[in-house]
Amino acid sequence: MRIGYDAKRIVSNGTGLGSYGRTLINSLAALEGDDELLLYAPDEGRKEWREQVRLCESVRFVYSDRKHGLGKSLWRSHGIVEDLRRDGVSLYHGLSGELPVGLRKAGIPGIVTIHDLIFMRHPEYYHAIDAWIYKRKFYQTLREADRIIAISERTRQDIIELGGFPRDRIDLVYQSCDTRYRLLRSEDELQKIHAEYDLPPRYILNVGTVEERKNVLLAVKALEKLPADLSLIIVGRQTKYAEKVKRYIRRHQLDQRVRFLQGVPNSVLPAIYQMAEAFVYPSRYEGFGIPVIEAIQSGLPVVAATGSCLEEAGGPDSFYVDPDDSEGLREAILKAIAQHDHLVPKAQEYIRRFENGDVARQVLNCYQRMNLRQKP
Repeated sequence: MRIGYDAKRIVSNGTGLGSYGRTLINSLAALEGDDELLLYAPDEGRKEWREQVRLCESVRFVYSDRKHGLGKSLWRSHGIVEDLRRDGVSLYHGLSGELPVGLRKAGIPGIVTIHDLIFMRHPEYYHAIDAWIYKRKFYQTLREADRIIAISERTRQDIIELGGFPRDRIDLVYQSCDTRYRLLRSEDELQKIHAEYDLPPRYILNVGTVEERKNVLLAVKALEKLPADLSLIIVGRQTKYAEKVKRYIRRHQLDQRVRFLQGVPNSVLPAIYQMAEAFVYPSRYEGFGIPVIEAIQSGLPVVAATGSCLEEAGGPDSFYVDPDDSEGLREAILKAIAQHDHLVPKAQEYIRRFENGDVARQVLNCYQRMNLRQKP
């Protein structure tokens, strides 16, 4: 079978949706079978991310011939359908929550992975026009989709409640996570990176975009009440929210205990995880929470927030606190560090369900169900 994929994020996003696409394609290609995977992208994107896809006889990129931004955007949302028909694609998978207009009319079965509906659950985190556009695309995608893959039970419930899509056409397949975080770095490599990034002797870690929704300020407030020799390292792209966090840091004389890192290479990040004592992720809402999985793979106990899907990601052997409770977060961090040896092995066993091969097989099973769907 020839399967087409929306590969825009694969070549243009370093983390998040890009990581999901690259990991899934590599995992599917590694399975035995005669499927051909065609990755459709508006352009070549960035070489460093494109080259993370392991090309082989059954995996190749297909690029748009549109040269300009508007043309590329229209190709992805409309024009790609003609290319799919030209190439004899039997099934199209939208990896980042979208399907092109006209897919159903062209007779090409469509399946889409929906990661979250934060723009509907929490529109306050978006510009009004952006939230409106995302909502419009969501409803358009529902009209084109034969089946949907939800990456968490929380997301599946949101699709049912907010989109009215039938439960029996939604498959729950947890987001896969690259197992490279399981690989222990040598002591020499750890010490080299520790010195290069001037890391403190003891630290807890947060990884993710520094934005309002992810709520890292709560971790800073908890740090204020933790032992003075413990620092907080925050790794991720900064938004305007970062200034709010930094003002609090300055006002409470925490400058020497909080460090922000941006642009950390994927090759370095596992070492930064492995040298931490615990991982904190007080996000108010997530579709899944891949950093939680990465932290557990790296051998860290996790403290995350209640209210979305993070309990699904971290399992019963992580700690969860209210996203407004800094004292509860402080207590949980201390317990997580103290119970490290007890918590981590159990948490690592729990997250094996998210690792690549099994997830890829589950996605293939979703494709096979496409022949059973009832046309509306």
